[in-house]
Amino acid sequence: MTTKLKRLALTLAAISASGLFLPGAFASDPVKGGTLIYLEQQAHTNLYPPAGGFYPNGGILNQITDKLTYQNPKTLEIEPWIAESWTVNADATEYTFKIRSGVTFSDGTPLDAAAVAKNYDVFGLGNKELKQPVSEVINNYERSEVVDPQTVKFYFKKPSPGFLQGTSVIGSGLVAASTLALPFEQLGDATKIIGSGPFVVDSETIGKELNLKAREEYAWGPAKLEHQGRPYLDGIKYIITGEDSVRIGALLAGQADFIRQVQAYDEKQVEAQDYQIYAPSTRGVNNSVVFRPDNPLVADVRVRKALLHATDAKEIVTTLFSANYPQATSIIASTALGYRDISAKLAFDPEKAKALLDEAGWTVGANGLRQKDGKELVLTAYESLPQPQNKETLQLVAQQWGKLGVKLTVLAGDSGSRIVDDLDPLKTPVSPAMVGRADPDVIKSQYYPKNRDVLRQKGGQSDKVQSFADDKLNGLLEALSSEPDREKRLAIAGEVQDYVVDQAYAIPIFEEPQAFAGAPYVQGIAFEAVGRPSFYSTWLAEH
Repeated sequence: MTTKLKRLALTLAAISASGLFLPGAFASDPVKGGTLIYLEQQAHTNLYPPAGGFYPNGGILNQITDKLTYQNPKTLEIEPWIAESWTVNADATEYTFKIRSGVTFSDGTPLDAAAVAKNYDVFGLGNKELKQPVSEVINNYERSEVVDPQTVKFYFKKPSPGFLQGTSVIGSGLVAASTLALPFEQLGDATKIIGSGPFVVDSETIGKELNLKAREEYAWGPAKLEHQGRPYLDGIKYIITGEDSVRIGALLAGQADFIRQVQAYDEKQVEAQDYQIYAPSTRGVNNSVVFRPDNPLVADVRVRKALLHATDAKEIVTTLFSANYPQATSIIASTALGYRDISAKLAFDPEKAKALLDEAGWTVGANGLRQKDGKELVLTAYESLPQPQNKETLQLVAQQWGKLGVKLTVLAGDSGSRIVDDLDPLKTPVSPAMVGRADPDVIKSQYYPKNRDVLRQKGGQSDKVQSFADDKLNGLLEALSSEPDREKRLAIAGEVQDYVVDQAYAIPIFEEPQAFAGAPYVQGIAFEAVGRPSFYSTWLAEH
């Protein structure tokens, strides 16, 4: 047993001895009480709600904040939550919400129209003084208006058809004025996040452990949920446990109740002991390899297309993953709104790949590498630690490209130079990428230069870009986020998918789920629409 495993076992044994694990036979009705022991692969980074896209952040925010609306994870319909009702004008430039009465933040301050307005003014406009960025799910925001204590209205400079769904996401968790008054760098301290959710932060050892406790007076869960009132659980204990084997071992030994990031190769041993695997879809942009065309080595679309056709996504999925990771057939998941099947454009075709490289002037040299004008076709990518088996995925891609004489060097995701290098297309011409959201705006979040800017365009997130910009792509993304007609908007989403692949900006590999495992006595586990857990209705059967 490793030192870390011994240390974790001692911690969990102490928890067990304190009576937090419930004895006896399983119950058929929800049991109140107990603390869920949840092992998380990575520590959270920042709990400013728009930073909730990082799954460890979202897994906490989903317990301690509420949203204006609730997106039903089965139907994807938007349902009431803190907002009892809403109206939207014909061109989606004005949204009016009626706020539920009697809702309070955990510091006792009211969650009323004024509080909602303050949250969205920050999320929609940002706060430069406090370094709080604009939310990537809000487009064209202009201002708010408090109509009366329970009614708030939002105005947009242009149509914002994705806003209603945007009010349901992790990045739109509502927080108290005291939290919004803090600078961004202080919001990594969970004890400073004051929400209205079913749990509150009790204590934290930053980077190691977080304890949440149930909010006794909580009485405003999503209106259509069967469970209402306070959570069944008394609390949740998050323990940061980076090693996959330690998380799996603790779960199967009965020392933990629920864990995140179960690798595909561990699924069988979990299920063999009648433990449950949960793999909810993230319903957004697929796990992909993307190019930074500002780098001359990948500036030629023929080179990018060659590498797309040299990539055997089926081999990657069958070698490394399970049925919970479907092979990608577009840049967004088949469960995503606006999905278009473009699998024919993604075909593995090594002969076509060779021909394209030859046509682009890259010939095989004496050392087996493609060469042109005295330069070798040698590319670099950093692994992405949050993505499942990303290092292994990139290494397999490197093997496939190597057969054509293209070298891909895969660097460690925890390297100290990664953050800086990732902004420089000359240093990272290739990168892994994905993002989840159950709305077509997710494509804009991924590719638009003012959002995640994965292609690294001039005027985007990096000052290292020399000249690359794609005005046609950006125009399509702006249209996608501003078209109020549903059918026209979905047609634009399809056009963007075609264009991204036609330009070979991305090589989609698989549809990424979030993979969890739970003990058989853990009941009532739920997930929001893109795979973050909700423990509001969770309970521990007596065992």
